[in-house]
Amino acid sequence: MGQGIRSTVRDQINRLRSQPEELFEGLLDRNVVQEALDKEGIRCRDCVYTPLVTLWAWVCQVLDPDHSCQAAVLRLFAYLTAVGARRCSTNTGPYCKARRRLPLSLILRLVLTTGRKLEETSPGSWKWKGLPVYIVDGTTVSMPDTPANQKAFPQHRAQKPGLGFPIARMVVVISLATGAVRRLAMGPYKGKGTGEPSLLRRIEDEFEAGSVVLGDRCFGSFFGIAGLFARGVHSVCRTHKGRKIDFKLGKRITDLDHVVKWLRPQRPKDMDIETYNAFPEELEIREIGFRVSQPGFRVSFVILATTLLDATEYSSDELAELYIERWNVEVDLRTIKVELSMNVLRCKTPDMVEKEVWTHMLVYNLVRTLMAEAAIHSGTEPRKLSFKSAMQAIRAHSEAMTYAGEDRREVLRLSLLEAAAANEVGHRRGRVEPRAVKRRPKPGRILVEPREAARKRLSVAA
Repeated sequence: MGQGIRSTVRDQINRLRSQPEELFEGLLDRNVVQEALDKEGIRCRDCVYTPLVTLWAWVCQVLDPDHSCQAAVLRLFAYLTAVGARRCSTNTGPYCKARRRLPLSLILRLVLTTGRKLEETSPGSWKWKGLPVYIVDGTTVSMPDTPANQKAFPQHRAQKPGLGFPIARMVVVISLATGAVRRLAMGPYKGKGTGEPSLLRRIEDEFEAGSVVLGDRCFGSFFGIAGLFARGVHSVCRTHKGRKIDFKLGKRITDLDHVVKWLRPQRPKDMDIETYNAFPEELEIREIGFRVSQPGFRVSFVILATTLLDATEYSSDELAELYIERWNVEVDLRTIKVELSMNVLRCKTPDMVEKEVWTHMLVYNLVRTLMAEAAIHSGTEPRKLSFKSAMQAIRAHSEAMTYAGEDRREVLRLSLLEAAAANEVGHRRGRVEPRAVKRRPKPGRILVEPREAARKRLSVAA
């Protein structure tokens, strides 16, 4: 990258830092963006929608309750007018083309960088017994029904052609301490190698040795636990319902705590012989049973499988309490899909769908980083703060920062941290709530044929 290109990027960063998005100064700062641009070898063209401007516009689009491209373009148009800079068109075409040019690798690098930086700078007291703990879980997202999306992410097999929507499956790895997204694997909803365990195997090489992975029974298989253990990563997962557990066998620790040897099962159909032979023939697993007496909890007895064999260092009660914390990932995924409106995506091609998902993860990590800073500022923990309240504080302060002078911006930033830490999440342990909704949906006819066919039928009838 030439000196002229560097100067252009630096000037754009300086201009962007003076707008409301300065809320994220220090989170996604000039050094992080510049380093990512350099590593990706991205050159900035002499136009309005450079990679940096496009990225900022997309981040603000996700933050805005109105997630349309038109709102994002008009926001940039108003800002450029206010600062007397070269204005963009109010047409969304150039912005959408710039998003297509934006490299996925750049967004991915920024997500991983922000997540890793947050984990490295977080206080040691936030960790469990000094170990980094990551929660893993799967979810699905829907997207527009286009031929390209249907080919890459086929709809559910129970739906008739033309009546369903493409579905993508994701496995997300989230830090228990900070709530930040550390890794993500994405694939079709159905097909060979598209299950949650298979998606996790794509990214298990990225776990650092000595960390702990929390997962539900979907990840509590021999191959899932053994694959992580070979990399020095411990697991705490619920055992599969088909596995027979007898606490009278093995090395007994307590009545509901023992160490046994799991034998390697037969080779799955979707696993090649080389991969199968790389797994050990047996693996020492500690099985722990505990009863759940919390009102509203759907299960009363849980059996865990873990490679943390030292009962003195890791007691059964501590591991049981740790597994209960796995519920945080359900709340985190709901936050990403509901508060950031990622439940139904907007892009019409597979490449853009993947960029859209990673951009949402980038925004989520930025908000989580700000929440961590607010937690340190107020002497609490980020898991005790409300994500939605933090989003509301960001939106409120962005409007105030638009009209604030240079001397008031630092005051507003401290005010933002104070506001983000003001509302702590209530004590949710033991809540009893029905798994049902009271408000009825509005009456409306269901489309039972492809939309094009319905249009033709109505045209003929008219």
